[in-house]
Amino acid sequence: MTTTELTAPQEEAKGTPEDRVPVRRRFLGAGKQLHAGPVTYLVLAVFALLSLAPLVWTAIAASRNNVRLAQSPPPLWFGGNLFKNLQAAWEQAGLGTAMVNSTIVAGTITLGTVVFSTLAGFAFAKLRFRFSGLLLLLTIGTMMIPPQLAVVPLYLWMSNLGWSNQLQTVILPTLVSAFGTFFMRQYLIQALPSELIEAARVDGASSLRVVWHVVFPAARPAMAVLGLLTFVMAWNDFLWPIIALNQQNPTVQVSLASLGTGYIPDQSVIMAGALLGTLPLLIAFLLFGKQIVGGIMQGAIKG
Repeated sequence: MTTTELTAPQEEAKGTPEDRVPVRRRFLGAGKQLHAGPVTYLVLAVFALLSLAPLVWTAIAASRNNVRLAQSPPPLWFGGNLFKNLQAAWEQAGLGTAMVNSTIVAGTITLGTVVFSTLAGFAFAKLRFRFSGLLLLLTIGTMMIPPQLAVVPLYLWMSNLGWSNQLQTVILPTLVSAFGTFFMRQYLIQALPSELIEAARVDGASSLRVVWHVVFPAARPAMAVLGLLTFVMAWNDFLWPIIALNQQNPTVQVSLASLGTGYIPDQSVIMAGALLGTLPLLIAFLLFGKQIVGGIMQGAIKG
């Protein structure tokens, strides 16, 4: 007797009429693909337009001039000064050096945060050691401290090391993330079975091999999500870089701050600079967004 011929007699004896539907019909309906209705598409389109509105307005403002932006009503379509304003913002802010610096800073911070957070999250999730609960509580507790309180002692520390106006001043304090550690711990608790680690130990795998061949593959979906969030935060960080760096060795956000100076700031050039600073994030999401979304779905299926 095949599975599709069963009719679940026990369910027919009691339960709602919907529960007494033959199992064969349930199996036939289980493989059908769900289709969204027109209302769903309409709601999604509205949210997509609202999300894109700030970026579109930035591009429109970057294609106009200061006089037109000051008029009422504001422009609602693109002008002819986009490339001129982009070139002016690039030259005035020195975005060439800033782009390279931001790529180095954000890439290094992302790599360090993902690796160290995965290792720490694995230790808190699957390893048993003394005071693990207390250490985890202290790690989470650091998230409650406002980062502004650490600016003065951190700056004094970096100055004593002789790292003023150098990129390692921005990179070193953010290589480890308490949020990333807690995030990876919560993911690995359910996504990584303890039996898999024990099987690797029985096969003679060392701790380093267990991490490389067992932990990292299992944590890949969460690592992709954490990497994207960390890269965006590191790229957009402004408070600590504006204190630690100067205009001779800036990141993108520090460099863009110079566009707002002057008696009458040119808003169109400022918007053009903001557009240039946003483009690398859009390119990164277009290149790796599919892998990140796929990783999220893979993690959801495993969970």
